[in-house]
Amino acid sequence: MCPELEVLEHDPDRQARAFEPVIRAIAELAPRIEVVEPGWISLAARGPSRYFGGDQALAERILDLVRRVAGATLDVEPAVGVGIADGRVASAIAARRAATGAGAIVVPAGTSPAFLAPLPIGWLRELGDTSAELVELFARLGLRTLGALAALDGGDVVARFGAEGHRAHRLASGDDERPPDAVDPPPEWSAEHPFPDPVERLETVVFVAKRLADELVARLASEGRVCVRMVVVVETEHGERSERVWYRDAGLPAAAMVERVRWQLEGWASQPGGLTGGIVLVRLTPDIVRGDDGVPTRLWGGRSQADLDATRAIARLVGIAGESAVRVPAWSGGRLPDERYRWVPAAMADLDDPSGRLDRGDGPWPGALPAPSPSVVLADPLPIEIFDERGNPIVVSGRGEPSGPPRTVVVQGRRQPVVAWAGPWPVEQRWWHPSAGRRLARFQIVTEQGDAHLVVIEHRRWAIVATYS
Repeated sequence: MCPELEVLEHDPDRQARAFEPVIRAIAELAPRIEVVEPGWISLAARGPSRYFGGDQALAERILDLVRRVAGATLDVEPAVGVGIADGRVASAIAARRAATGAGAIVVPAGTSPAFLAPLPIGWLRELGDTSAELVELFARLGLRTLGALAALDGGDVVARFGAEGHRAHRLASGDDERPPDAVDPPPEWSAEHPFPDPVERLETVVFVAKRLADELVARLASEGRVCVRMVVVVETEHGERSERVWYRDAGLPAAAMVERVRWQLEGWASQPGGLTGGIVLVRLTPDIVRGDDGVPTRLWGGRSQADLDATRAIARLVGIAGESAVRVPAWSGGRLPDERYRWVPAAMADLDDPSGRLDRGDGPWPGALPAPSPSVVLADPLPIEIFDERGNPIVVSGRGEPSGPPRTVVVQGRRQPVVAWAGPWPVEQRWWHPSAGRRLARFQIVTEQGDAHLVVIEHRRWAIVATYS
């Protein structure tokens, strides 16, 4: 075990493709399962439990099935946990705790509040429906367990913390079977698009799904509602059909709907024989909706008119150039400037609220350069040469020691004196991967003209990767 291990590279699309066989296998045991996110499935256990001989027998059967299916597709034995309890939160926490040892935890009926009460308040953040800021505020106020939060009066929590606090209070109490103001929407709220000709490219289907999601969210917003549970149906020209239920207690905005459509399509296409023809229909149907809590307007900060104009401009460019031609940055994380962000298609990003894709999280990157970050990151490193005071090319040993202090840099044939420098800072990452592994050293240099650069030496070759001024 390595309890201090932290995941620094998060790729939901890859996880969704890898998780697809597990979803299909569990769907054989229980119909109408809910997929919350890649790696997290929720299902009503009452019927399957009676069929298989009780909650413990059902948990062990699911555990054995998932280990067998996931183990056949992964290089390592997966950590699998199954939790059965009253409510999604209690069962999700039980499953996560079971994954570290027991494999399956069954919380007896009627005891979910007692099971949740002694657990740390940080579990709300782990489940993803409560912001880290609110969880930290709870802790600073002395509410360090779920039970302490659940013991408060619900009205007082709403008055102090608003709609998000009310939802957190409900989750901490184990009262999450169905939002209290949830309703079943009428059938006409469904949004679908039949393609006149079968479509082979998944990107085209996702782009159409974005338009459907925008229309659906706008229709719900006009009624003061948000979608909590959504059914996505995709059909092909050969009569194949993929139907999946997606759930999110905090609500599904348009970007989250599109993301889940993409996960479903890519997971379907990644399976042998899963998708054999062109797609002729995509349908988004809200299954459960609730009142929109809304987001209070900030007294300062927030989105400006320039932000709104930029969003409209990007949407117009997508319509002109195509869904794959326009890209926006998303935080990825890394030690080098060109690794910290990656480009994602604008059609699949939430342009109205970029905080999700630009959030740097709290993951450490040991060895990363401290602030300030370079103002310009070169798409293609600029080859240079660096010499010491005797005119000899500078090299860096395996111990990270330079052969001499940098005195001259040659950039595009122009020789410039180096007046200040710092480094080296060696980097050796992904050494276990034969093609992705890198070993290099970084320097900061300032030339006589006042230019400040971040330069690296890799395979005895120097290059400018970023510029500070």
